[in-house]
Amino acid sequence: MLNKSEISPLPVALMTAMICLLIFLPALKCGFVNVDDPAYVLDNPLIRQISFESLSRMFFSPYAGWWMPLTWLSLAIDYYFWGLNPVGYHLTNILLHSVNTGIVVLIADRFVKLRAGARREGYLYPVILLIAGLFFGIHPLRVESVVWVTERKDVLNGLFVFLSILFYLQYAGRRRGGTSSGTRLLYLLSFLCFVFSLMSKSVSVVLPALLVLFDWASGRLQESSLGRLIFEKWPYWLATIVVILSTFFFAAQSRHLVSYEAFPLPQRVAVSGNALWEYVRMLALPIGLSPFDVIPDPVPVSYVVKAVFSALVLVWGAIYGWKKFPLLTVCLLGFLLPLLPVLAIFQNGDQSFADRFTYLPSLLPAVFLALFLCMRVRSTQEVSSHYPAIALLFAIMVVLMISTVKQQKIWRTSESFWTRVIQIEPLAISYKERGKLYLASRRYDEAVSDFSAALDRVTPTLRPYEYNFYAFRGEAFRQGGKHSEALSDFTTAISLHQHPVYYYHRGLVLKSMGRAVDAEEDFRRAGPESGPISWFE
Repeated sequence: MLNKSEISPLPVALMTAMICLLIFLPALKCGFVNVDDPAYVLDNPLIRQISFESLSRMFFSPYAGWWMPLTWLSLAIDYYFWGLNPVGYHLTNILLHSVNTGIVVLIADRFVKLRAGARREGYLYPVILLIAGLFFGIHPLRVESVVWVTERKDVLNGLFVFLSILFYLQYAGRRRGGTSSGTRLLYLLSFLCFVFSLMSKSVSVVLPALLVLFDWASGRLQESSLGRLIFEKWPYWLATIVVILSTFFFAAQSRHLVSYEAFPLPQRVAVSGNALWEYVRMLALPIGLSPFDVIPDPVPVSYVVKAVFSALVLVWGAIYGWKKFPLLTVCLLGFLLPLLPVLAIFQNGDQSFADRFTYLPSLLPAVFLALFLCMRVRSTQEVSSHYPAIALLFAIMVVLMISTVKQQKIWRTSESFWTRVIQIEPLAISYKERGKLYLASRRYDEAVSDFSAALDRVTPTLRPYEYNFYAFRGEAFRQGGKHSEALSDFTTAISLHQHPVYYYHRGLVLKSMGRAVDAEEDFRRAGPESGPISWFE
């Protein structure tokens, strides 16, 4: 028989957080990468000091296209203590994520308590909470959010979202138990944490809808109407509307959002449907993960097929799932809802989908895993019958741990980052980025090889900008002392796009070849332009 005394979830939460901390400690060896880290940290004047002026800029104006003052403040605090030493930034990310993982355990415990028919007794219960917490915390999909310094916004937003949910579940539990003591304070704490989450990253605008899902799954809908529960969260909805409107306004000003002319609606639907498929697939089978999944050009037929399948599953869930598999449907909705703001419908970059976007969506699957296991344990009193399933789950956790540790190595350097991207999907833009790293490191032959590979993979969309690849390769040839090859590439680049910088660098090549007259003519055409080769449009 199971022990009838309930067990506190706090020791389990602490243990889960410590395991998560140990798993991610290797990330302290990682540096900054050349994707967004320069804008967020290395070249960000906003975090260089903590003063009235800088705080005013953080809280009352957007930076880099986004309004997320708490994220900028956290990075400013790191800069104050660590300067540009990446160890401190990674340590903060790891600590935040470990705390988040512990909170997930507390959320799972609170939700199981609210859900009628789920047992919270016996020595298997802590094991169930541990498995649920680890499923969230050490899943390989967490690596991008934790190990990439730029994604401080993910783990900081996650902290406040999870605290908001935890306070709300405590509030709902007291309301359900007929206790009014402390409910207003819990509601206020939940709402304030929600506001703080929005100030870290606006993706949490879906939280009010998630709270309604928690109400439905915990049984509050049996005691109150849906309309009343929705209205109960009116401050959340109001904050959501304000942040959505301001986010679109700031994004439009900074031109972060891709226009519908450049990225038509049918393509967005196909990319979004494919992304939903991939997110579910990666949650269940996290293999072949890439730190940068670029939208292919053109959008392949497989994207359309996956989009159609995803749509059919959603329609089936809406029609039949609510009645036949209600908990599974709620879990699926809880996974998909937080993905809505990051789908291609609101595209703001080149990514097709990204591991980091699963940080909030992975909460409900972890919580429902705990609920499902508790319900299974309750269905039988024979404890030994659960041993094989528990052993299998722990084996899965070990596999996830190993995969997560390996995944962190991808983020050691910018070179390891782009090498992994190329291994998964060898696109022109990825070869170009790694070629620039090789060029900066004076590894000229490797740079030439990557720029040549990029030229071989130029897509129709990139064809108008092909001159950039010739110019980059020409510069690699020039610095590597291969002047005739450099002259040919710069001449081709100029024939496609007569940028003054190209004339200047071709002039340097001609001067090195002893053709002083031709070099002077190119310098004249360049005028005052004498900067480095960059991507020009």
